[in-house]
Amino acid sequence: MEERLQKILAKAGISSRRTAEHLITKGHISINGKIIRTLGIKADIERDEIVVDGQPIKRYQPKIYLMLNKPQGFVTTLKDPKGRPTISHLIKDIGVRVFPVGRLDYDAEGLLVLTNDGALCYVLQHPKYKVLKTYHVKVKGIPSSFAITKLKKGIPLDGRMTLPAKIKKISETKRNTWLEIAITEGRRRQIKRMCQLVGYPVLRLKRMRFGSLRLGSLPPGAHRYLNSQEIQRLRAVEGHKHLLGMEIKSS
Repeated sequence: MEERLQKILAKAGISSRRTAEHLITKGHISINGKIIRTLGIKADIERDEIVVDGQPIKRYQPKIYLMLNKPQGFVTTLKDPKGRPTISHLIKDIGVRVFPVGRLDYDAEGLLVLTNDGALCYVLQHPKYKVLKTYHVKVKGIPSSFAITKLKKGIPLDGRMTLPAKIKKISETKRNTWLEIAITEGRRRQIKRMCQLVGYPVLRLKRMRFGSLRLGSLPPGAHRYLNSQEIQRLRAVEGHKHLLGMEIKSS
């Protein structure tokens, strides 16, 4: 059955649909020996030879869904040109290539979702689906009510306002404060930059929830497969059915 090339790449776990569009327009993909640079091209993975950077795409692999408790000191990529430890070191036993959904900074920690389901990856990351991500954030000092209100309502980053955030105070000492911050965006170093702009630099950041998933008692550096109920809840994002129409198989 013919499908758009972006969808084939996503279902095969090569990339998200958005990244697939970049691969296509930059000439990284060929079909039956012909380089493809035009979006909208269709192919049949059972019939056509589809090659990405010299590597043929295999028939669809089973979908894999993981939760990782990323420790500090690991880069949220599969390879790092600087030679730093990456999350691939923590999931060596998987045997299937998976991609992180969003990212956590090198010095950040906590819940990271990994999957080869490109369509789900797209839905979970796109701001229009408003998937809530919750963090415990240690900041320097004791934020004023004015600063908290600014963070809640939104502040300008890169020329546009951040979307409203949910914020509550967890605890405080004379020198610092723990906040719970929940946002639906995923801009580069967003929470750190937001807190810095209102005068309270981040000292530690840990993601506790991603959508319906909770980090729970998973130890730092450990990972586990999501069960079928957890996968179904992750996929239950309003307005996404046109993207996620395939049936779930339990891991």
